[in-house]
Order: sequence, then structure tokens, then C-alpha cells
Amino acid sequence: MHSSTPPEADAQLSDELAAVVAGARRRAVRDGDRQVDTAHLLHSLLETDPDVRAAFPEGAQVARLLGYLVQRSIGYGLRWQGSVEDSGAVPLVSSAPGWSPVAAAAMEAGVERAVARGEKRARGVDVLAALTADAECRAVEVLGRAGVDVEGLRRRLD
Repeated sequence: MHSSTPPEADAQLSDELAAVVAGARRRAVRDGDRQVDTAHLLHSLLETDPDVRAAFPEGAQVARLLGYLVQRSIGYGLRWQGSVEDSGAVPLVSSAPGWSPVAAAAMEAGVERAVARGEKRARGVDVLAALTADAECRAVEVLGRAGVDVEGLRRRLD
């Protein structure tokens, strides 16, 4: 996948992950954000993908995470609104149109993870693993606020 290619147009996504990407895009538009960011991706992954939800050992963590993510549109994420997500891990110019550079990089890393595993298509857990690899992204901030042991999650996903 190339950074200039919108992630939802990539043939290397499973049908489930393509639905996650579409959900993240709708959520960004509904929240009034200019770009899909990693928190939008995390929200859509949790809502859509049972394998992603199963990656969390406590069911209550998923409920807490969804609670934080729902609050995003009513105040929690207002400090993010209108800003470009930049964890410093990727150059700002590498973003696909409509995607934060960090979210686009997570999608690319998810595809690369699947290919390295010998799969033709990335799954939601591949993107979740990529999200946890960037300690400065918005998704990891949300995970931490919900009390998730991000390092433990990262190890389970590897």
C-alpha cells in the first residue's frame, strides 16, 4: 500500500477491515474532523471486529474504551478537532488524503504485518497491533486513559 492511496481502496484489506475503514471515515465526518485518525480507527475496530475485542482480556476494558471514544464527540476529543494527528513517528507529508499521517501509517503497517505472516489481506488485529506500536498516537492515549496495559496488549498481539 502506498501512502498516497486511500486505505479503503486497498485490495490488501479483509472485507471486515474494509468495513472498519468505512466506519472510521463515517465517524470522522460525523465528529467534524478533517481526517481519520487513530482514535477513529480504534473506535471502529472495537465496534466492528470480534477478534479485536477478544484481544482485551477483560470485557469491561472494551466497555470503558467505547465509553471514552463515544465521549470524544461531546468534548473528550475537542482538543484534537481541527488538528492533524502527528506523533512524530512519520513525516506529515506521507498521509493519504483524508487520513492523519499516523492513521495512514498504521494501515500500511497492518498490511505489512499480514504480508510478513504470509496472509494476502490485513485483518483488524493487524491494524490494532500497528496502533499499539506508536506510543504517541491518539489511540494509545485512549487505551491508556481506559486503563489498558498497552505494553501487555502489544505483547499479546505479537
